[in-house]
Amino acid sequence: MAHRLISALLEFHRNEEGASAIEYALLASLIAAVIAAVVGLLGAQVKVAYCAFVTAIGSNCP
Repeated sequence: MAHRLISALLEFHRNEEGASAIEYALLASLIAAVIAAVVGLLGAQVKVAYCAFVTAIGSNCP
């Protein structure tokens, strides 16, 4: 009984599958944060460019 418990604990300690999942989750959250920052920074500039284009073709900017 004790041998099976020790064996199970050692296997749990060697298993790195959970660590990989956490690393991928952190990487995905970092990528999402960068995308959100870029969209936030460029959003106003895109709107200005869009309004300039719409005005140039003779419409009103929303």
